[in-house]
This record gives sequence, C-alpha cells and structure tokens, in this order.
Amino acid sequence: MPADPRVEEWSTVTAEPAPAPVGLSARDVTLSYGRTPVVEGVDLDLPDGGLTVIVGPNGCGKSTLLKSFARVLRPVGGTITLAGRDVHAHRGREFARKVALLPQSPIAPEGITVRGLVRRGRHPHHTLLRQWSPDDDRAIAFALDRTGLADLADTPVGDLSGGQRQRAWIAMVLAQQTPVILLDEPTTFLDIAHQYELLELCAELNREGRTIAAVLHDLDQAARFASNLVVMKSGRIVAEGPPDAVLTAERVHDVFALPCDITRDPITGTPKVIPHTRTQRSGPGVMPNGGTAARP
Repeated sequence: MPADPRVEEWSTVTAEPAPAPVGLSARDVTLSYGRTPVVEGVDLDLPDGGLTVIVGPNGCGKSTLLKSFARVLRPVGGTITLAGRDVHAHRGREFARKVALLPQSPIAPEGITVRGLVRRGRHPHHTLLRQWSPDDDRAIAFALDRTGLADLADTPVGDLSGGQRQRAWIAMVLAQQTPVILLDEPTTFLDIAHQYELLELCAELNREGRTIAAVLHDLDQAARFASNLVVMKSGRIVAEGPPDAVLTAERVHDVFALPCDITRDPITGTPKVIPHTRTQRSGPGVMPNGGTAARP
C-alpha cells in the first residue's frame, strides 16, 4: 500500500523539543450544570506523554470532564490539579502556557486569515514586558508547516474546506506550545479521510512528547490511536487502561447497548468492533419490535 503523501508532508517537519511532564489529574470530581450532576466522583490521571481517548454514549459527561481539565468548568466537588496544584490556583496565562483546549465547533472571527488565527495561539506568551518576538514568528511558522497550511497562511479561514479549517485550529493550538493538548470531538463534521488525517497528526504530536486527551465517538478510531482508553457511562468512569484490556464485547454491549464481536484491525492489530446484524440481535424468526417473522 503506497504511503499517504499528506502524512509524509507533515512528518518532514522537525519536531520541537519534548515538553516537560506537568501532571493533570482529577480527584473525586463532581461536575454539574445547575443542580443536576453530569459527572460524579471521578478519579482520572492523564498520563504524561500519553494519548488518552475518552469514549461513551451521548450525554455521559465526556466533554464536560474534558472542559473541567481545561478549567472551563469548576467542579462542585473534588479537585482538578496541574502539577499537584488546583488548576484554578494558576494564573490564566501561566495555565494557558501549559494546557490548550480545542472545543467543539469553534467559530473564527469574520474575515480572519489562517495566519491571523494561528497568531492567537501566542497570546499566553505575551506580557507588558514581553511583546512580539522572533520566537513567536518561529512558533507560527512551525505550526503552519506542521499542519500543511503554510501555502494557505493568507487565506481567510471561512474559505477553507472543513478539513483545512480544523487543521487551522490545530495549528493555533500548536502555536500555543503547550505540553498538554485537549481536543473535544475534533473529528466531528469531517469526512473519513480527514478524520484519519487529523488523528494521525495527533499521534505524531504525541510521539514527539505531547500529552494529548481527546473525546471521540468512533470506537475503532479510539482503539487504534489511544494509549490510554477511558470509557464513561452515566457520569462515571467504568473502565480505563490499554484498549486491548478495556474494549471487550461485554463492555461495548453494557455501555453502548450494542451486541458485537471484537476482532483485530488487520493493519494495526488493535481491537475492532463488529456490530451484530439486526437478525443476530433479535434472534432467528424474531422481528426487531418483538414480533415473530413470517416463515415460509
């Protein structure tokens, strides 16, 4: 099988030095919107240098938990810590130099170019005493090059395709130069080729030393790319660990109400979910609504 030229293009860029470990953890964390808890009593460490993927049914608290790690949401119980210190005790710019969040469906300012969007990733590095410098130019050039957008730097973000636009947001996060990157459903609205293109880039950044945590829906993609797989159900973590240990047919059935078999991805050897057909789920001669199928 020939190599994907897009992956080769990104892999030719020289990597930055590996970031130092930071340690991002949740302890007995409860999160809510109003009076209703969405996440309850969760303990989770994001392994330094790991690629953690969080999966679970809609509404189980995946994105809510990720937002708490980015201190977008404050826990109503428990603590989120960075290097052993409550994330809300860190100053804003200090925290933003260590942890970057790409939320779901971000909206770019009207008319902004790719370069202008990527420049915004440098804001945490600026103070009254430190304004724009050659370091900022180098960080932006690296981010544009690394995401294959150097030739589109002066293009309005609104003129990009969906895949290019998502890469532009990733480039902004890269320009922020944080050791931790949090991605909330980064493949949403992307076609299948761009989904894998983006996830390959995340895997490359992880191999270069960045700690990455992402919320994904596709279990096969999660198993292929995660070093640490977290499964949530009804606001709690029900399993965590290597995909081989976590992704079982029994667990997929329990969490997602999907009868299935687990086989092996022929390319990577990682777990792959094979859903049962409707006939297998219903049993021979049984209709999905519980009736009996007509027999010849």
